[in-house]
Amino acid sequence: MALLDFLKNKKARDKSAPGSKTEKVSKALVAEKLEEGAEIKTPPRQSKKSVGTFSYNTVKEPHISEKATYLADKNKYTFKVYHNVNKLEIKKSVEGIYGVDVLDVNMIKIPPKKRRIGRTEGFKKAFTKAVVTIKEGQKIELF
Repeated sequence: MALLDFLKNKKARDKSAPGSKTEKVSKALVAEKLEEGAEIKTPPRQSKKSVGTFSYNTVKEPHISEKATYLADKNKYTFKVYHNVNKLEIKKSVEGIYGVDVLDVNMIKIPPKKRRIGRTEGFKKAFTKAVVTIKEGQKIELF
């Protein structure tokens, strides 16, 4: 929950707080290096691409049907996704889960359909599909 995120990051903030032990040690090491005349190398920046739980919170499962198998031959794969995600989130999650380059994302909202078993009437659940186009030559093993 977004309201309680500050509790999760409390430990990280305490470690990076001014006057912490790690900060004092690193300042002492920098001072020693400068006195010796050695160059201080900063580590390269890490990319902010996260693959963690975010990827699996957008895509439910691959949608396997006859039409989906025909589309897979044309580098288009179909997935069931949660109703509140957008195309950019789907693109990032498919790239993170399957390690492919996504070119395009098309979304289809399937409405609830009326079903009847005997006297009992009800509805089939509504869902959202995403048709993802990937780069030529890449493949996702679903079937």
